[in-house]
Amino acid sequence: MGGAVLVLVLSGCGNEAGPAPKPQAGAPGPDALPVKLDALTVDQCYASPRTQLPKGCEKYVTEVGNVPGAARKRAADGDPQLVAEAAKLEQAVAEFRTAGCTTVPAAGGPCSQALVDVAAALSGLKKQVAARPTGG
Repeated sequence: MGGAVLVLVLSGCGNEAGPAPKPQAGAPGPDALPVKLDALTVDQCYASPRTQLPKGCEKYVTEVGNVPGAARKRAADGDPQLVAEAAKLEQAVAEFRTAGCTTVPAAGGPCSQALVDVAAALSGLKKQVAARPTGG
C-alpha cells in the first residue's frame, strides 16, 4: 500500500508545468542602436580621446566596432547617408586595430589620433541616427 501511494505522489509531479521558459535573446530592436550610441558617447575614450591610454580603450573600440553593422541593418538600403557614416566608423576602428593600439601604453601618436577619428566618426553616425529616429 505504501508503494502505491508513493507511485501516485511521484506520478503527480510529472504533470506540473515547472518553471516558465526564459525568453531567448534575439536581435535588438530598431531602438537599440540609439541607446547603444548614447552609452558609447559618455565613455571617456569618446569624450577625451587625446588623453586616454589607447590600450585602455580596447573594450570601447570593440563595442564601437559592432555599431557599423547595426547601423547598416537599421538603414536597410533606405538611408545612404547612414551607410556612409557606418563606413567612416568602420574605417576608423580598422585604423585603431591595424596600428596595434590595443597594446600602446601611452597617449599620443597615431593611436590617439585613431581614437579621435573613432570619436568623430561615432559622432557623425549618432547625428545621422538622430535625424531618422524611427529607422527604416
